[in-house]
Amino acid sequence: MRILLIASAYNSMTQRVHVELADRGHEVSVELALADEVLAGAVRRLGPELIIAPMLTTAIPADIWLARPCFVIHPGPRGDRGPSSLDWAISGRARRWGVTVLQANAEMDAGDIWASEELMLPGGCSKGSVYRTEVADAAIRAVLLAVARFEGGNFKPEPLDYASPAVTGRLRPPCRQQDRRIDWPAEPTSSVLAKLRAADSSPGVLDVLGGAEYFLFGGHEEDELRGEPGAIVAQRDGAICRATVDGAVWIPQLRRRRAPGGPPTFKVPAALALGEALAGVPAVPAPLAPRPGRRTYQEITYRESAGVGYLEFCFPGGAMSTGQCRRLLAAYQHARRRPVRVIVLGGRRDFFSNGIQLNVIEAASDPAEESWRNINAIDDLVRAILTTTDRLTVAALAGNAAAGGLMLALAADGVWCRAGAVLNPHYRLMGLHGSEYWTYTLPRRVGARQAARLTRSCLPVSPASALRCGLVDQVIEGGAAEYRRQVAALAGQLARSPDYARRLAAKTRLLAEAAEVRPLDAYRDAELAIMSRNFSGPDEPYARLRHAFVCKEKPPRTPPHLTRHRDDAAAE
Repeated sequence: MRILLIASAYNSMTQRVHVELADRGHEVSVELALADEVLAGAVRRLGPELIIAPMLTTAIPADIWLARPCFVIHPGPRGDRGPSSLDWAISGRARRWGVTVLQANAEMDAGDIWASEELMLPGGCSKGSVYRTEVADAAIRAVLLAVARFEGGNFKPEPLDYASPAVTGRLRPPCRQQDRRIDWPAEPTSSVLAKLRAADSSPGVLDVLGGAEYFLFGGHEEDELRGEPGAIVAQRDGAICRATVDGAVWIPQLRRRRAPGGPPTFKVPAALALGEALAGVPAVPAPLAPRPGRRTYQEITYRESAGVGYLEFCFPGGAMSTGQCRRLLAAYQHARRRPVRVIVLGGRRDFFSNGIQLNVIEAASDPAEESWRNINAIDDLVRAILTTTDRLTVAALAGNAAAGGLMLALAADGVWCRAGAVLNPHYRLMGLHGSEYWTYTLPRRVGARQAARLTRSCLPVSPASALRCGLVDQVIEGGAAEYRRQVAALAGQLARSPDYARRLAAKTRLLAEAAEVRPLDAYRDAELAIMSRNFSGPDEPYARLRHAFVCKEKPPRTPPHLTRHRDDAAAE
């Protein structure tokens, strides 16, 4: 079918719906909901048989839903209504939740129900992580079922009926900052964490630090440090630790509240935001291999099991600053010194990596210079992985990966990807050529022609498509817990494989043969020569595009590559 996606932003959910429908042969276009007349024009131009709204913060205009069937994906169970569904679910520590696909009508979230899927909310996870993982998985199941029912032509959607025992939701008000406010002298750690996690990654919890107002992002329990409730008692890797009445919590990121008429503000590491206000606050290092059961904040951990070393990392938003890249490289070098046969890189859930940290770069006194430091730091990490010839390496992608973060994964010998991830193997939308040795690793995997198509089309790729073209080697079905189980099983098999020695020898031989054609560092030098111009050239768009991205500026129009069918865009 011809399907039009309308969304307030081309976010992870919209991308996931886009690739899943396109993989099934539908002709999919996207239009951002920038204005009612723009949406109406897109409908007239494209003539969709079905319209789907994966993430929409405004109502679909009546002249559209009256003329065309419009499905809305709502991140709540049947009957749940309102703009803060997941916020209330996580702050209320719900265990069972759902996703509903309903038909748009005159009343928000009250249309006929085409499909719904239940899900279990994992404890201890932020709203953003749950949205990108459990909610997205359930949403795809519901969307595909609703589309199949619509295509079949015989299904009659169910009107919303609160008398039905299947309808468990209710109309909920918006979650405001007064609902999120933390009473530090009175609230226990569990309540503080629930509020922080329900506001991550947007809109954050408004609070006062050092006499200034900030939005707090992220919440991680600390089981050892203590102090006066609300006081900052420690800092670690850019995060701050604040005491509660019965413990403490780590907060990785802050965004200063924008002053009336002032410039836009954006998230940065909490320590960077507070600067000199943290003078005297002790920096508490985290052990790379924490004791079992330890509850604290760690971006990087290392553990071993059955001949496999698991180097796990999880950075806020998936981006990697200069410091984070250097810490990850040091951890990787530690893993290389350990007596393991396989090193697995990647987090336990959610993002793998999105490449360099644009927010930290934007906040730097010299963004071009910080961009240069950041790209060289991630390149150093990639080179270390690429040149590891005494053991096998695997990049295990539990969630989304993009730009240099995806190219980082390609440095490993094997790339395993959870079926629910979305991959974006391109840099051009940020005005960058890209580095991370991609001009060596990507053509090596998919061929020069496919590498050009992937990097120029600027479209997301599903794991299934990535497997077909050779971008990844294994797609792992199931949720986050099943993914971890299968990664451990596959890694153990690889470590015990009877052809382990042959694989190592072949890896070493291929690396040497490639170096004879062109030295590895020649790829890096050529990439960085272009990146240097991207970072500093007076006519380069990178600085403008970076600022717009970091400050979440609305684009003036939908990018052209989204408004056409993806096959047409790829061909162009």
